[in-house]
Amino acid sequence: MNYPIWDVSFGAGLLIALVSILHVFVSHFAVGGGLFLVLTEKKAYRENDANLLAWVQQHSKFFVLLTVVFGAISGVGIWFTIGLIHPSGTSALIHSYVWGWAIEWVFFFLEITAALMYLYGWKRLDRDTHVWIGWIYFGAAFLSMVIINGIITFMLTSGKWIQTHFFWHGFFNPTYFPSLLLRFSFALALAGIYALLTGSLQTNPDLKDKVVKWSVRWIVPAFIVLPLFAYWYVGNIPSDVWEKALGRMPTATRYANLVLIFSIITFVLAIIAGILSRRLPFVLSFVVLITAFVTMWSFEFIRESIRKPYIIFNYMYDNALYAGNPAGAGKFTIQQANERGILQTANWVQHRTVSEANLDAAGREIFRVECQICHSINSFRGMKGILKKHVWNVTNIKAILGSLDQMHNGVMPPFAGTDAEKEALAHFLATLAPENENLARQPVPNGRVAFDRYCQNCHVIDPEEDSAFLHASEVSADSLAKELTDLPALDDAMPALQIPEQH
Repeated sequence: MNYPIWDVSFGAGLLIALVSILHVFVSHFAVGGGLFLVLTEKKAYRENDANLLAWVQQHSKFFVLLTVVFGAISGVGIWFTIGLIHPSGTSALIHSYVWGWAIEWVFFFLEITAALMYLYGWKRLDRDTHVWIGWIYFGAAFLSMVIINGIITFMLTSGKWIQTHFFWHGFFNPTYFPSLLLRFSFALALAGIYALLTGSLQTNPDLKDKVVKWSVRWIVPAFIVLPLFAYWYVGNIPSDVWEKALGRMPTATRYANLVLIFSIITFVLAIIAGILSRRLPFVLSFVVLITAFVTMWSFEFIRESIRKPYIIFNYMYDNALYAGNPAGAGKFTIQQANERGILQTANWVQHRTVSEANLDAAGREIFRVECQICHSINSFRGMKGILKKHVWNVTNIKAILGSLDQMHNGVMPPFAGTDAEKEALAHFLATLAPENENLARQPVPNGRVAFDRYCQNCHVIDPEEDSAFLHASEVSADSLAKELTDLPALDDAMPALQIPEQH
């Protein structure tokens, strides 16, 4: 609304996910790996094991290259990406937590400095000083996680902050502590997983045996406690958020299954790696790394998907319109957009009004402003594929735009704008699948196809689900057919049914 945005043709949300999840997988290693380095160095001194000490020194170089170089670049990449794709959400996070970010950047600077001193201090510092530098690094990395975790969890469970806008109410939100323990546990597991990767390359069988067994002792306990913290985390997410996740948009359910499957696979493979020990092949250690990556990828997708339709829960929608009436100039709300029009509300548009001459062009701009943060034209959540699947024409699309917030159990924000703008957006979307205009007038093969095309975005049939809209045993075909002739009379959020009468 306030800013120009980067038009990512293959999907803005997908690009943010790719950059951020790669960074998260490395940044968590930066926390757990710091503790791993210090304790392993102390273990080598305690056991007077020169080979283990040499391996730790070698592993620390790999650690710094991955976390300080790639981690720092990808971290900046996140800011670059979200700043161009969702500047309004980025601005809201900065303004709400400017001192939090400032503190985190101090810890980040200390973290990088200590990491470089630790790497280059192996032969320049005495043992005690070198170990203390390692402890300083770990402390800075952990405190960096402490700060960032508060801001990330705030985006999903904003808690009392919505009413008070008080920093600590948003920071120590309902999922803060379970998320912190969950992420720290995974960071410890990653410390062992990355060490397993470099340890499996060792040619000295005794050293390989020790490193592999020591690494597994970090992975297995972490994966034992992870389900406990995950259960605590889920228990602090509002129930209505999970109800959305169980609707007709099964992203969260799908990725929850992946988390369960791949966490079990990672756990089992880690135990097998410990049993194989000195015979552990590099391929198996790499597979453990991949399964752990899929586990974290799936968790992050769950967190993102259940937050829909908000970028900040109950405060800002994904399309940068504000829910309610937040204080402050330039904060555009759904109500303002409905009264003034979305083209009059948004700053960066070429068309301010809708006319017959610019109907499709204005519709394209409305799509860019309201829809493009989640939907692409042809790629990620592509509208062409969606429209062809449902065979919607202009009439259907306009009716559906009036109840977007009811679709998929409420994972989309309501349409914002005037009726003329709704008409323009419907016309533009219809141009993406022009063949639908004729197909929509043709007879539908059977009732189930009709249901899938026109009803399943908001309703399910399974009577075991809370959101089921009918039980076949309780509704007669005649009475249902009568009700279908005037759906808006049943609920003004439902569009009129636009199919041949016999279906």
